[in-house]
Amino acid sequence: MTIKSWKRRGEWLELMPGKVVTGSSDRQAAAEQWLLSELQIPEKMLRQLKTNQGIQLAGDRLRLALFASQPIDVEPRWADIDVLYEDDFCLVVHKPAGMKLHPDGSRANLSITLDHAVASYYEMSSIQANVRHVHRLDEDTTGPVLYAKNAFALAKLDEAMRRKDIGRHYVAIAGGQISKELNTIDAPIGKDRHHKQRRRVSEGGQEAVTHVEIVEVWDRATLVRLTLDTGRTHQIRVHLSYAGHPLIGDELYGGRKDSIGRQALHGETLSFGHPLTGVRIEVADPWPPDFEQLAQREGKDQ
Repeated sequence: MTIKSWKRRGEWLELMPGKVVTGSSDRQAAAEQWLLSELQIPEKMLRQLKTNQGIQLAGDRLRLALFASQPIDVEPRWADIDVLYEDDFCLVVHKPAGMKLHPDGSRANLSITLDHAVASYYEMSSIQANVRHVHRLDEDTTGPVLYAKNAFALAKLDEAMRRKDIGRHYVAIAGGQISKELNTIDAPIGKDRHHKQRRRVSEGGQEAVTHVEIVEVWDRATLVRLTLDTGRTHQIRVHLSYAGHPLIGDELYGGRKDSIGRQALHGETLSFGHPLTGVRIEVADPWPPDFEQLAQREGKDQ
């Protein structure tokens, strides 16, 4: 998919599909076929647009009502967030440590989540859109989180997640000296019957593959970069603990206690194909101060 020319006009996306549509004897049918083949719009969405008069042809232009106002469906609750990338289709924000991604439905839990903060950002920026994150991070893991700002973007990015075409690259500080021979951990992960929050490596679990790159080996810890072929709950934490090198601060999985007060895990980069143009976008998220300080401390202990 290579959509090179487009404009947003209010709630409308304006495209120029060329003579394959404008030169056709049945321009409406040609436009619909072009949307399916070139824009790769989901058939269900195409039907909805047709039903709601959300497709217009005007001269050499094709207009789609992709930016129709949607309610902000999460309670806006302000928190200071860092926007790492934004356009009309996508938003990437940094998730800080100690913040849950989304409300858990419990009335007793009044903490502000990243979804609440994004809803507040939408409200202050006059963005009328549902709050929809595309992937998840643990409460105490920092890093970039991708949001889709309209239904078309959400459908395309969800499909990219299913195809494993959204790249998430992590950096972590694990306990002990990891051998440079440890390149891949391929071990299935399932629930731990004895602990509600924990996961564990188990023969009956789901396939889980983590790739490991050793960056620096210190006296008591190792700096590693990690990429995932799968996205199981707590995957990095479980796999490194299984390998005998739990993350520093990750007491749930046997990591040594540290003043960082959380598992030393950070999402360093996020990459994805733009839902409209297909252009590859890479978003970097700098190390947070607590992670930086831990790396400096461990490095000094040489």
